[in-house]
Amino acid sequence: MDSYSKSSSPFDCLLFDLDDTLYSSKIGIAEALRNNIDDFLVEKCGFSQHKAPSLRSELFKTYGSSLAGLRALGYNIDADEYHSFVHGRLPYNLIKQEPQLRNLLRSIPQRKIIFTNSDRNHAIAALKRLGLEDCFEKIICFETMNPNLPNSTRPDQFPVLLKPSMDAMKIALRAADVDPRRTLFLDDNSRNVAAGKALGLSTVLVGKTVKSPEADYVLEKIHNLAQVVPEIWAAAAGDRINRSKSKSDMDSILVTAAATVGA
Repeated sequence: MDSYSKSSSPFDCLLFDLDDTLYSSKIGIAEALRNNIDDFLVEKCGFSQHKAPSLRSELFKTYGSSLAGLRALGYNIDADEYHSFVHGRLPYNLIKQEPQLRNLLRSIPQRKIIFTNSDRNHAIAALKRLGLEDCFEKIICFETMNPNLPNSTRPDQFPVLLKPSMDAMKIALRAADVDPRRTLFLDDNSRNVAAGKALGLSTVLVGKTVKSPEADYVLEKIHNLAQVVPEIWAAAAGDRINRSKSKSDMDSILVTAAATVGA
């Protein structure tokens, strides 16, 4: 028998993505974001209206975001200006209160942390609209993964780090102070899920009906969490991990995982 009681939950912490995970990609926010990014590419970078959508898609696939891609290509884009333009103009009124989800989250006894590629201002605004701003211990976001970016003197000095980058994932896990083997990671992006799995996390692919190869669970909606992963609530007193031991164990896991994936 392992060191954990059969009656205890296998998880001590849950890491939740935000956009398209805690609320649906179909409400209009994702579409508005794409339009805002296209406008940024046209108005701030000089690309044509015709070129912008395909460029946005290519930058996302290659670099994880348009901001990361533009800076990698030599455009000296200020992150705060970018986020203010693409997130600051979003129709947040489309995000509605989620009392059912709030009750679900508040019933989870473990630590709960937001892990998003978005900037902090957007994360706070979205969580407030959802009515979930007090449901999470911490927000790990763009600023967490890119603390040196405001000090850069040229675009390539500090590459933008975002999920699914292994470096970004490692920063986030250290910021969360978790043992990956005792952590559940929920995200709507299969590449992010794959990165989480490579670092030892248990993984949930959200917003889909078919599991990706690296997903341990799949949720069509976040509201189905209790039905699909009931072991979250199987917590037993006295089974909390030793935090200092967890950090040491996590560091060894991260080194092994980085070698495995060539990070």
